[in-house]
Amino acid sequence: MLRRLPISPPADNTGLKRVLGAGSLMALGVGATIGAGLFSLTGIAAGSNAGPAVVISFALAAVACAFAGLCYGELAGMLPSAGSAYVYAYATLGELAGWIIGWDLVLEYTVGASAVSVSWARYMRSLLDGWGIHLAPRLMASPFEVVGMRNGQPVHGLANLPAVFIIMALSVLLMRGISESARMNTVVVVIKLAVIAAVIGCGLPYIRVENYTPFIPPNTGTFGQYGLSGILRAAGTVFFAYLGFDAVSTVAQETRNPGRDMPIGLMGSLVICTGVYITFSFVLTGLVNYHDMIGDAAPVATAIDHTPFDWLKPLVKLGVVCGFLSVILVLLLGQSRIFFAMARDGLLPPLFGRVHAGWGTPVACHLFFMALTGALAAFLPIEQLAHMTSIGTLLAFVIVCVGVMVLRVREPERPRAFRVPGGRVIPIAGIVCCLVMMVSLDGLTWLRLVGWLAVGMVVYAAYGLRHSRLGRVIPAMRHER
Repeated sequence: MLRRLPISPPADNTGLKRVLGAGSLMALGVGATIGAGLFSLTGIAAGSNAGPAVVISFALAAVACAFAGLCYGELAGMLPSAGSAYVYAYATLGELAGWIIGWDLVLEYTVGASAVSVSWARYMRSLLDGWGIHLAPRLMASPFEVVGMRNGQPVHGLANLPAVFIIMALSVLLMRGISESARMNTVVVVIKLAVIAAVIGCGLPYIRVENYTPFIPPNTGTFGQYGLSGILRAAGTVFFAYLGFDAVSTVAQETRNPGRDMPIGLMGSLVICTGVYITFSFVLTGLVNYHDMIGDAAPVATAIDHTPFDWLKPLVKLGVVCGFLSVILVLLLGQSRIFFAMARDGLLPPLFGRVHAGWGTPVACHLFFMALTGALAAFLPIEQLAHMTSIGTLLAFVIVCVGVMVLRVREPERPRAFRVPGGRVIPIAGIVCCLVMMVSLDGLTWLRLVGWLAVGMVVYAAYGLRHSRLGRVIPAMRHER
């Protein structure tokens, strides 16, 4: 369980194609990051936790991301492999740590993609209704959701087919090739950034300064409800909005020059997303008093009501739909690459470690997650899917920062295409920031994480421990000696 992957570049016989550059990586990061977090979490965090000081919460989350991102950049240059934090943990801290992080991130990506697809279906239905196109309500809701009444009895949904459709469509696109997916993602990112810029530009003149007073509302006596603890709780909440940041590193093995392009892609996407989040949350809390955002599922629509621009509403819906498309795309991409890397290491069945000869993608991984993610989206309501929060990403960031320090001690002379400046200062700062935000999250979130990891340990003991490729190699080497 403590055996480690060798610190060396992966072989190029995996079948994955190295076609991505720094620009494509930044677009992937922005595509996965700017979505549900911008249009929903901003209002939730402001209304329930931080008030107008939610802008500080976004900045704090970004600082933690920056520390971790620099560490990701160093490890990606040394280990330009599919799998992201899973591979880094496996190579630095051992197989068990790698399995825990890989298992954790797979769940987070899967549930996240399902939840976002359900949100996408809701906004798409609203757009279609505005265009006079009406679909059967029972085919747009899960069996747990009531869509109407018949003879005094509630009528429940059958399945959320639009959510299943978008997952299938994007999975097929991903199976066809990474370059085609990256081009589609870039177009979508440009559209949604243009819409966000329109909302910010039109909202600025109608900001009410009194909505910023008090900028940091006094704490109510409960941890996380305003005050400094509220800012911290909000930072942990909005960290989910930075999930796409981690997804960038999952395509290191498909990057032309990982040592140079990966740090640029990671930090570039972080800078763009942080600027958008802070500006957008500043405008949002200026247009709408934070008290009015409590329980508001669509705070952006509420904010637009405080401007005279009715034409902005359909434009925002279009931006949300495009934003969710790119988020789903990159989440599906990230989870398949982590699963692929785990299978190549023997911790999962070999079927998931094969690459299509013509398309250069792990088709079995995409088909598996298309079925799993689609089933979750079809039959579970978003309220249950949304229970997965940012704790898994924070845990992965901690492991990556620890991995950098371990390698600095274990192999200080090994060449590094990119080196985190400041010695141990930045890795330690990243660990502290992420741990503080993890502690600020509620107990139920921790319980879900522990439960899922317990299931993962059963799977590892039943299959991964016995079939590990490294576990077979090491005894063979000892036998030869």
